[in-house]
Amino acid sequence: MRSFTTLLVLALAVPALAQTKQERAGIVNFTKVDAVVACGGATETTALDGLAKDGFKAVINLRLATEPNANIELNAAHAKSLGLNYIHLPLNGAQPDPKVFDQFLAEVANKANQPVYVHCGSASRVGAVWMVKRVLQDGWAVDKATEEAKLIGLRSAPLEKFALEYIDTHRK
Repeated sequence: MRSFTTLLVLALAVPALAQTKQERAGIVNFTKVDAVVACGGATETTALDGLAKDGFKAVINLRLATEPNANIELNAAHAKSLGLNYIHLPLNGAQPDPKVFDQFLAEVANKANQPVYVHCGSASRVGAVWMVKRVLQDGWAVDKATEEAKLIGLRSAPLEKFALEYIDTHRK
């Protein structure tokens, strides 16, 4: 009976961190994190076609316009031609702006943007904003949200620290 209980506990714990990493042409670190959100790193313009075909309504891009191959204007125009809402929220990983986190939380919660695809260059910044979303909007524990963020791609200790401080100052 004890092994059944252990198995049941493990089975129930898995969905809590049930991201699905997928190989996807033109997208680094593509991960489906829940029914209405997927995320990734560097995303080629041509990959937007597949996102639109798969029913995504919006793309949130956290890359800076100055990053190599960011192609913000090209991606925005292509997304618009596909009927995707393109939201550019430039997030500097070295100097994060809390206003970008505020905007991200509003955009990701907007039902008109769902399903939404969120990306940056590697998925580190995505992991940070997603961790904040999980705690503040979904009610997750910080340790569980941090674990998921690292699975998504959060690798920057300063960005993780900023996200944790943001959570502390915005908790109700």
